[in-house]
Amino acid sequence: MPTFTVREAAALLGVSDDTVRRWADAGRLPTTALPSGRLAVDGADLARLAGEIAAAAPPPAGARVVQESARNRFTGLVTRVVRDTVMAQVELQAGPHRVVSLMSREAADELGLEPGVLAVAAVKSTNVVVEIPEAP
Repeated sequence: MPTFTVREAAALLGVSDDTVRRWADAGRLPTTALPSGRLAVDGADLARLAGEIAAAAPPPAGARVVQESARNRFTGLVTRVVRDTVMAQVELQAGPHRVVSLMSREAADELGLEPGVLAVAAVKSTNVVVEIPEAP
C-alpha cells in the first residue's frame, strides 16, 4: 500500500501540514515513522479521511461556473474499486470532489487501482480516464 508524507497528505486534502499533524496527534489520522524519522500516512487511511471530509463539506453556496475547460484533471486518492468479470467502477476523492470512472477490469488491474492509490482523473466530455502520476 502506498504511503504519503505529511506534506503530500496535506496537499491532497487541501489543508496545511500543521493540520495533518494535529489530526495525527488527535488520533484522527494514523501515522507511522519512516526510517528517516519523518511521519507517513497510509494511503487507505488517507483515502478514508478524504471521504469523511468530503461527505461533511457543504456545497458552495451560490457557486456558478463562469469558465470551463474540456481538459479537467483531478488529482486524488482512490477510495473504492468495484470489479466484476469485465468492468470496474473506480471512485476517486479529489479534495471535495468525488469522481467516478467506469473502465474495463483489465485497465483497473493494470493500473493497480486500489483504495489509497494516488491517481489523476482526466475528464473530457462524458469520459473519465484515470492515470497514475509519475512518482517524485
